Amino acid sequence: MKLVLQNVAKDFGPQRVLDNLSLTLEKVHTLALIGPSGGGKSTLLRILAGLEYPTSGTVLLNDAPIVYREEELLRHRRSIGTVFQSFNLFPHLTALANLTLPLEKAHGHPPAAAREIARQLLARFRLSDHADKRPAELSGGQRQRIAIARAVAIKPRVLLFDEPTSALDPEMTGEVLDMIEELRAEGRDFVLVTHEMGFARRVADQVALLAHGRIAELGPVAQIFEHPTSQVTRDFLARILKY
Repeated sequence: MKLVLQNVAKDFGPQRVLDNLSLTLEKVHTLALIGPSGGGKSTLLRILAGLEYPTSGTVLLNDAPIVYREEELLRHRRSIGTVFQSFNLFPHLTALANLTLPLEKAHGHPPAAAREIARQLLARFRLSDHADKRPAELSGGQRQRIAIARAVAIKPRVLLFDEPTSALDPEMTGEVLDMIEELRAEGRDFVLVTHEMGFARRVADQVALLAHGRIAELGPVAQIFEHPTSQVTRDFLARILKY
């Protein structure tokens, strides 16, 4: 994955949430976005997903600019797999139907082909026993794993994870992180917003620390966690790793 941000800003009314971010990353598999709450991580992820428009600036993914017009954004969104902390499953549909619906409606697969793709993914991620259950009948970890399977089903060029374990207890967190690490081992490209520092350290190639809408520090995992150069980074890691 190649990712370039050029002076990306985002305002919500009078509040500037992203303040002219710029970075260039070449051939990175996993970018972890870390930092204090309210620093702009989720907003940046939504801009990458095409779910928010930047107020100004340019975003290039794999050398292609993301064009923030609705027609182009529809195509872009169909090429990106996004997983949110709140699962975003359709509550009235079974796990199987949650996977087949985007395959049929957004990607044009015939129903039989969509069901075959969905069943293969459910089997692969050890979810076949839950295919006919609705989200209310599943644990939080199972719901999130279904959401990840749905994101993978469309064969995305990039996966985006926005705090995928924040609503889960420790056991369920482990299930979901194992699944993400399995995808990482396959060489899939993704951007991960997380407060799980140990996991970010294990899977990321590059880490960006966002605070107050700016990138306080960007670099390889060892640099950020072992030899941070920014005082903002040192203070954040001291707080979050204290216990």
